[in-house]
Amino acid sequence: MPQAIQTRAFARAGLVGNPSDGYFGKTISIIVRDFGVTATLTPAERLTIEPSPADLCDHDSVDEFLRHTKLMGYYGALRLMKAAVARFHTWADAAGHDLAGRGNFKLAFTTDIPRLVGLSGSSAIVVATLRALEKFYGVMIPMSQMPTVALETETKELHIAAGLQDRVVQTYEGIVFMDFDRKLVEETGGGRYESLTPEVQPPIYVAFDAERAEVSDVAHRNLRAAWEAGEKDVVQAMTDLRDLTDRGRAALLAGDVDELHEVTNANFDIRKKIMSIAPENQRMIDTARAAGVSAKFAGSGGAIVGVYRNDAEYAAAKNALAGIGCTTFKPTIFAEAQS
Repeated sequence: MPQAIQTRAFARAGLVGNPSDGYFGKTISIIVRDFGVTATLTPAERLTIEPSPADLCDHDSVDEFLRHTKLMGYYGALRLMKAAVARFHTWADAAGHDLAGRGNFKLAFTTDIPRLVGLSGSSAIVVATLRALEKFYGVMIPMSQMPTVALETETKELHIAAGLQDRVVQTYEGIVFMDFDRKLVEETGGGRYESLTPEVQPPIYVAFDAERAEVSDVAHRNLRAAWEAGEKDVVQAMTDLRDLTDRGRAALLAGDVDELHEVTNANFDIRKKIMSIAPENQRMIDTARAAGVSAKFAGSGGAIVGVYRNDAEYAAAKNALAGIGCTTFKPTIFAEAQS
């Protein structure tokens, strides 16, 4: 019986700088190993890509269908796996790798990443799939190129508006500082990536509301249109976020929790100036901040991330957020806990 290949990619939370990653900005993001995608690729006679539950339309009632659609959107994951296979072959051909005659396979995945709440479940599917294809074909995408290939899976194959940040941290894992300098991005298709290893893991929490699912592509499209039109507030915000990320990097490496608290709060405040915030998402931010912790979006909404200064503060925030239906936890960032 053919041996199955299994690969993993994890959720992520944008700690500082987002959404400037798509606008030649800087960001710091953390991997969230508590949730992930497992891609399973098995050699087979025919090429088969199995649909996930989100791709199926089989419900007990119209009401259940409408709720499922609200939470999961109209698009499942089948298109992401299809696009990843196509983009991998495009990359391999351009890199001079001959994949002909390698046989077929069956491809499937499982995930426990909360859907459409800004923890980057879609790009995790792509990265896990690309990793499975690497093992199957025995061809490795250079680490520095993997985020670009993963991004192009969505932008070029599926025409989804997105940025590099998620794919970078899902490739490198841990805590990653990213500089998307315009010249570098335009010349190489990628940025400069630096893994950060603070002596002590920063006191970070993540919270999400599974009922707050929404498609991030819409918000990104609106922002891009404003940026391309040269709207001053948007252009200035991206510059401010670059500078804020440098402050965040220094605070992380110095173990300055108070500074990181201010930086993460400022990130959301800048975002709010240029993007509309749904009342339910604003409530998450307000509830967390009222309990004493800092709070910003982990992605496009539905999940927040911030820092707490002591265990009592974390407990208060967790309790307050539970009161509005949110799950709060301390993310596992490194494969082995740092001392």
